[in-house]
Amino acid sequence: ILLGVDDDPWSPPSESELKILRARRERQDRISRLMGDYLLKGYKMLGESCDTCGTILLQDRQKKFLCVSCQELDSDTEKDNPVLNPQAALSQVREHQLCHQARDQPRQDNIPPPHPQAALSERPSLNHFAETALLEKMKWASMQLQEAASVEYSTQLCALIGSCAQSLQSLRDLHH
Repeated sequence: ILLGVDDDPWSPPSESELKILRARRERQDRISRLMGDYLLKGYKMLGESCDTCGTILLQDRQKKFLCVSCQELDSDTEKDNPVLNPQAALSQVREHQLCHQARDQPRQDNIPPPHPQAALSERPSLNHFAETALLEKMKWASMQLQEAASVEYSTQLCALIGSCAQSLQSLRDLHH
């Protein structure tokens, strides 16, 4: 038995997951391009990585360290990353819920659209589902953090835990 493997059948990545993967790939390409530019300007690539993001550090002739990722890139690509942005995490949870609801319910074209009042009554259960998912993700990340040996992985887990906590707070603020 493998730990962390879902029993759910495989499904293709959602639109938001594809968007994250594209953004991550574009970000890595920009980092590589910028690092190449700095190396051509005489910077040295070090055998150390940034404590914040894990990107390899560069050093100029004055011995000043440079993290291309932290100091050169803007955070535009991070706005859709659920690990770093609570709103994106909430959107991904909602999309996941809608995807599962659509898959689990048979389609019937002759059913009239639900009344707005019905949508309001479903909101507490959606909030509860989202809170439960966030708490489970925080629990999982906390357990992974205890076992993590990599600084980069630990940093990502801490960011995930923080993002989940912010998302939980946002959900609870919406609920009250």
